[in-house]
Amino acid sequence: MKVGLYFGSFNPIHVGHLIIANHMAEYSDLDEVWFVVTPQNPHKKKGSLLDDHHRYELVYIAVDDYSKLRPSDIEFKLPQPNYTVHTLAHISEKHPNKEFCLIMGEDNLKSFHKWKNYETILEHHDIYVYPRIVGGKVKNQFRDHPKIHRVDAPIIQISATLIRDGIKENKNVAPMLPEKVWKYMDEMNFYRK
Repeated sequence: MKVGLYFGSFNPIHVGHLIIANHMAEYSDLDEVWFVVTPQNPHKKKGSLLDDHHRYELVYIAVDDYSKLRPSDIEFKLPQPNYTVHTLAHISEKHPNKEFCLIMGEDNLKSFHKWKNYETILEHHDIYVYPRIVGGKVKNQFRDHPKIHRVDAPIIQISATLIRDGIKENKNVAPMLPEKVWKYMDEMNFYRK
């Protein structure tokens, strides 16, 4: 089984995340996509980042109706700060019957050469890239790499920041969120302060 790992803070998860993940699961050779919720970095200010378990719960609620999408809290149990190379090694060891791939936006591919042990990641894992509207160029070494696959997914311009700011300003952001996620966030009064 081929599993795409979609890392993020998902603060909160929104329909854009679901559109990309579902597109990867339906229109590529990935069998499933796991949303890997990244925990709070202890060296960064908390700001408007919800507690790890609240963000995981929102992802869990969001993917509940999708058979090919799953939530993952694997990084909650790993030493901080989280490095993708360590998470990939850990999850591959834990699930030896699965082939894990990385899902990233084109913006992340542009800075991929700065990631810890990026060569090791590329040696052992395929990368599935979805388009983003960003400036700059992808490094030549990644342009035609056999382990990097570009997927013609929809370009999504929704961001979690836009949603959080909208909630603070009493805007109706409900259409940008899965209905169950919005209901939970509204009941819990998330992002209002």
